[in-house]
Amino acid sequence: MKQILLPIKIVLLLFFTSLSTAQVSEKEKIALLDLYNSTNGKEWTSAWDLSKPIDSWYGLSVKDNHVVSINLHRNNLQGNIPKSIENLIYLKELNFAFNKLTGELPAEITSFSQLVVLKLEMNQFKGELPKDYSKLGSLKELTLFNNSLEGTIPAGIGAMSSLTLLNLSSNYLTGNLPKSIEEMTSLESLELFGNKFEGQINIDLSELQNLRELVLSYNNFDGVVPESIQELSSLKFVQLQGNKFSSFKGLENLQSEGLLTFDSDNVDLNRKYNKPKFRLSRLADSKFEDSRARH
Repeated sequence: MKQILLPIKIVLLLFFTSLSTAQVSEKEKIALLDLYNSTNGKEWTSAWDLSKPIDSWYGLSVKDNHVVSINLHRNNLQGNIPKSIENLIYLKELNFAFNKLTGELPAEITSFSQLVVLKLEMNQFKGELPKDYSKLGSLKELTLFNNSLEGTIPAGIGAMSSLTLLNLSSNYLTGNLPKSIEEMTSLESLELFGNKFEGQINIDLSELQNLRELVLSYNNFDGVVPESIQELSSLKFVQLQGNKFSSFKGLENLQSEGLLTFDSDNVDLNRKYNKPKFRLSRLADSKFEDSRARH
């Protein structure tokens, strides 16, 4: 009996050892090394030991011999995101927030069909947003606040039908909002604070019935505030101040039972919708987001 059990133990030992030293494909490994080299990996706060197995590298999660998560939040990354990152096709999370990444966002950053979370806030990215979002149907969170992005929001952004959080605050984005935002019916938070958006908002916001946070403050929107905001029964935070709206009449019957914060340039509406006993403002977060030096 002992002679039979011994080989089984050896097989199990080899099996678990192979799991602990899982390897990834050559394409994925090259993409990781490109990332390390293009972002000054030797100076990272927690640098990768390239002599050790990939699944032991800081911030990586490997499953079934594929990289499924990269979380290098606040890790002193400096430089550009390499185009070869597109070879990490199994990624579900990519978090480069709070670093010193520069240059334009490569189009390849939107090529991950399994990606659920993409966090790139608090960096120094410039240039325009990528145009094609057709492969990001699984994405739920996209945060790009506090960068130096310019240009308009591409119409293709509506392809992210599963997105629940979109935060593009504190950039230099211009133009108006694309109608395709109406197609993002899973959105719970739309935060566009502190950009240069302008013109009258012609989006039917009533299509976004899951919306809880609407932050459009400190832009150059004008005209009448959309009446469709009144049809959003799940709203908790509404911030519209610092724009050039000519009328707030369409918000006189806002559903306010669950509303925690309402900020606008209309004193009467602010008094009507802000409850004295409890007032939690998203603007505090936005101010923090905008506290770093502009690039």
